Amino acid sequence: MNNSEKFLKMISRLIETGVLSSQDLAKGLLTSMKFNKDKIASKLELVTREEFVVLKKIIEKQQKEINNLKKKKLKR
Repeated sequence: MNNSEKFLKMISRLIETGVLSSQDLAKGLLTSMKFNKDKIASKLELVTREEFVVLKKIIEKQQKEINNLKKKKLKR
């Protein structure tokens, strides 16, 4: 039995006994989905937008330097 089946059985049992309201269920599902999103993002080693922009600027600067060096070499 996989985790999703266990989760669904647990939820259905709690609903049957009247322990959970629909709002509690929605909050629980949102929390679970946020946790899974964070877990996946962590596994993918994603970077923030700010980090990406900084790295992009560094790469662009390095590419300009490489192009300038190539031009100098061709002139020789």
